[in-house]
Amino acid sequence: MNRAQFIIATAIILFAAFCVGWFANWLVHRFTRVSASDVNELDRMSRELHEAEETRDQAIVWLQAREAELSNQLAQTEAELRAAMEGLRDARAEAEDLRTILERARG
Repeated sequence: MNRAQFIIATAIILFAAFCVGWFANWLVHRFTRVSASDVNELDRMSRELHEAEETRDQAIVWLQAREAELSNQLAQTEAELRAAMEGLRDARAEAEDLRTILERARG
């Protein structure tokens, strides 16, 4: 192989290496490139996620308020029940006392 053939062979090999490198670079950019529609879809999804999180937070706040309200109502109902039971106990004791007095008066 003479000098001219060596230069031509080297040039062909370097050109082939350049073409392979360029093609590999094109493939990488082709598969990793994000299109505008993908970016728009990601923006839309992030907005929807943000709105869903806000809705969830509002629901949690509402549930906590409702739970506090129901707990308060339960405590009031239990207090009323205790008062009613004490009143009933007192009324039964008074009725028993009146029966005892009535039986003494009869007997």
